[in-house]
Amino acid sequence: MIPVILSGGSGTRLWPLSRSQYPKQFLPLVTDNSMLQETLMRLEGLDDLSAPIVVCNEDHRFMVAEQLREMGVEAQAILLEPVGRNTAPAVAMAALSAQSPDELLLILAADHVIIDIERYQSAIRQAADVAGSGALVTFGIVPTGPETGYGYIKRGVEQPDAATYRVEKFVEKPDLGTATGYIESGDYYWNSGMFVFKASRFLEELERHNPDMLAACRKAHQSAIVSPDFTRLGKEAFSACPADSIDYAVMEKTDQAVVVPLDAGWNDVGSWSALWDVAGKDSQGNALKGDVLCVDTKNSYIQSENKLVAVVGLDDMVVVETDDAVMVSPRSRVQEVKQIVDLLKAAGRCEFETHRKVYRPWGYYDSIDLGERHQAKRIVVNPGAKLSLQMHHHRAEHWIVVKGTASVTRGEEVLLLSENQSTYIPIGTTHSLENPGVIPLEMVEVQTGSYLGEDDIVRFEDRYGRTD
Repeated sequence: MIPVILSGGSGTRLWPLSRSQYPKQFLPLVTDNSMLQETLMRLEGLDDLSAPIVVCNEDHRFMVAEQLREMGVEAQAILLEPVGRNTAPAVAMAALSAQSPDELLLILAADHVIIDIERYQSAIRQAADVAGSGALVTFGIVPTGPETGYGYIKRGVEQPDAATYRVEKFVEKPDLGTATGYIESGDYYWNSGMFVFKASRFLEELERHNPDMLAACRKAHQSAIVSPDFTRLGKEAFSACPADSIDYAVMEKTDQAVVVPLDAGWNDVGSWSALWDVAGKDSQGNALKGDVLCVDTKNSYIQSENKLVAVVGLDDMVVVETDDAVMVSPRSRVQEVKQIVDLLKAAGRCEFETHRKVYRPWGYYDSIDLGERHQAKRIVVNPGAKLSLQMHHHRAEHWIVVKGTASVTRGEEVLLLSENQSTYIPIGTTHSLENPGVIPLEMVEVQTGSYLGEDDIVRFEDRYGRTD
């Protein structure tokens, strides 16, 4: 069985912590591990698992690779989507990439929380047994109450093993009255978005119900560029693929859908309120993270990333501070945070997309000051890592080493700089930066010029495949 991890989400409802260039699946929201890492860790102990396939946005490829490396996990493939096309094409690409058409695929989202690992793994084994006979199996979450934020699965005829059911129908997110009726009937589960089936069976059902999608996916697979680290799907073919979820494209149409009930403390962490649900709390019901002081406050989620956050007299509130934004909302209205992201997009502001700290395959930079004609960054380069050989049309750069050793290429020169030494890169000069040492290289970069945007980079050589 191949774990297929779908890691293409943007997590806009967890803004300002989750952003499109660094979404929630890469964040340590509940434990010290990222949600992607937790997704893989909770599979430990299952027998006959192959190396995972991860499907992700091309912009996130280095974060995926680095987080897998931290775990000591080598992926069977990291499939890079040039554009988002929802879950059905993503699963189709994984099925086409399987080494054998009869291999089982365990489809998992990269950003869920599951508390009871023993029950979870037991449900996976049960689903694998059923899927081995050709069924398309989904996991139905045993509901804890009437929830309007989830889709539902209505179970039908009980299977001979008395533990699984035919799927009678999938239903959209209901209003509260309808959801209450679902819960009272005892016949409905929350739709988890997790599945088990043979690669060949999914492709057969996709061809039957959505042949245009499968044809586009086959072309994208055939035109993919395969490197030792990543598989870049054919951009033209994949961009032409219809966008649809696995539920709409296949599961709602097939007559081979089976549901396995799952009662294991599942949460999709789709909002700050959902994160409060799974977080540890103090005696007043507050979930506190970071440097936080509370007076007369209860049932609130308060997180500080950088500064002291002090609150007085709050009840059922969410307060989240990052290095460039603060978000405050009643816990009952956190689903509306997505509207803030929409406003930021409409205004052309970068805060919807990136943090002040931006991760790169070589390390990260932190924009600590920005003016009309200058920008200051703190740059950290990992041991052995190297920035691309590049030049800028509109800005010059001053580099000051504050820790470690820097090997600097500046035009035809190669300089070795140590702590307290500096250099200047004129506009239009080809340059590169490498850390030849065994400790992180820390630098301060001061940019000056008429335009300071990140798109003013012309790359000539790059070990991470980003050359122009």
